[in-house]
Order: sequence, then C-alpha cells, then structure tokens
Amino acid sequence: MCLWQSEAVISFAVFILGLLIGSFLNVCIRRIPAEESVVSPGSRCPACRAPIKPYDNIPVLSWLLLGGKCRNCKNRISVLYPAVELLTALLFVACYLAFGASVEALKWAVFSSLLIVLTITDVLGRILPDKVNFMGFGLGIALSLFARPMDGAALWLSHRLFAFPPPDPVLSLVDALLGAAVGGGLLWLVGEGYFRLRGREGMGLGDVKMMFMAGAFLGVKRTLLTILVGSLLGSVIGLVVIVLAGKGRDYELPFGTFLGAGALLTVFFGTPALAWYQSFFAIR
Repeated sequence: MCLWQSEAVISFAVFILGLLIGSFLNVCIRRIPAEESVVSPGSRCPACRAPIKPYDNIPVLSWLLLGGKCRNCKNRISVLYPAVELLTALLFVACYLAFGASVEALKWAVFSSLLIVLTITDVLGRILPDKVNFMGFGLGIALSLFARPMDGAALWLSHRLFAFPPPDPVLSLVDALLGAAVGGGLLWLVGEGYFRLRGREGMGLGDVKMMFMAGAFLGVKRTLLTILVGSLLGSVIGLVVIVLAGKGRDYELPFGTFLGAGALLTVFFGTPALAWYQSFFAIR
C-alpha cells in the first residue's frame, strides 16, 4: 500500500480539510445572521475590522501563535473561532472513520457542517438562519439521490404499494422527503399545541425549519430519535442552567442547539441504538 493510501495519511488530510471548512463556517456563523456576504470582504478582526493577513489566518495555529489576540489592535479574539475549526476537523475525521471514503461520509460531513453553524448561531443569538436551513434541505435531498437508503420507511411503504421495490435512489429520496415531513411536521404540531394551550409561543419556527432540514438527511427513524435525544438534553441541561444561573422558568433555551447535539449523536450512534430498540421489541 502506498503511503498516501494509508488510513493515517487520509485521516490527516481529512482533518486539514475540516480545519479549512471550519474557518469558513466561522465566517458563516458571524455573517449570515447579520445578512452579510460570506465571500466579500475577506476575513477581518471583529473588533477593529482590520483585514487579517493570510499568515494570520491559519486555522487554530494562528490563534495560538498570536495568543488569541488581533495582531493589529491587540483585542482578544474569541476562543470560539479555533473551537469551531477544531470541532469541524474532528467531525470530518469521525465521518471518514465511521463511513469510509464514501458518499455517506460526504453526506454526514456536510450535515455536520450545517449543524455546527445552526447550533452556534442559536447559542449566540437565538437564531436559526433560513438560508442555512433551506440550503441544507436542498443538499439533503440532492445527496439522498447518491447515498444508499438507510431508514427503511420508504422500503416498508413500497412493499405495501408495489409488487417490486423502486430503485435505491428513489427509496433514498422518499426516505429524505418523509424524514423532512416528520421532523418539521412534528415540531410544528408541538409548537402549535403549546401556543393554543398556553397562549404564547413555546417553540420558534426556526426549530421547525431546522428539523425539516435535518429530516432530509436522517430519514424518519433517526429524525424521531434526534427529537427524543434533543428533548432529553434540553430538559436535563436546561434544568441545570436554570438552577445554577438563577433563571426563571420562562428563560429561553436554545432548543436548536440541543437538537443539533442530538442529531450528531444520532449520526454516529443512531444505527446501533435503533437496532437494539427494534430487536428488544421483537423479542418482547
């Protein structure tokens, strides 16, 4: 085997790619909510707005060498910048190691990137940008045509409607559409029910659109698992935050952040969890 074909070398190359993509995600996180272009102008200091030189814009490394400060104005640059870059790189490597050099790995790397932008913008400003959600939905639908069907909902329906199942791309596309409908529809029903019972909004449409997008990647089963895991995380962590920070019961939690964390857990651990669940009930 050639050196460049070794798993360690490929993983390192994927890691470097993740760092570069993470640097771009930082731009998206800051500019998309502000409705600014993510292309022009180039990277600049968030404090003094001075352009950042290419040698000061190396992901993670430049932040460390500069001590987390701008070379021009010496103001501190948030640790969030290298954290996003490093997280993106680690998730890219995890996608490669979990799914190999495949369309599935590309699909989940794209999904991870979208979730990073959404979860961070939700934490920073309680916003889940429509541009990210709608673009993500389109990417999820497009990638479903090239990835293998994983969910099984479309195959289950096809067995009851047709003598022979449709081709895999059609099954995968239907899985994506069903996942989007279930994800967005279920959260919309919960939010609408809460509004009618309590007379005030308990869930923003941003969360609905986020799960509409996520469902296109996850399919029905993993979408339901994501909502379950995200709700559990939100309940436990939210209670801790409210108690420790002395917040009231009406404190607005970034539910999209918990959904994003639940979706990432589902990507890497959802298959064995669903297999255990299905086998458990089959035995019972």
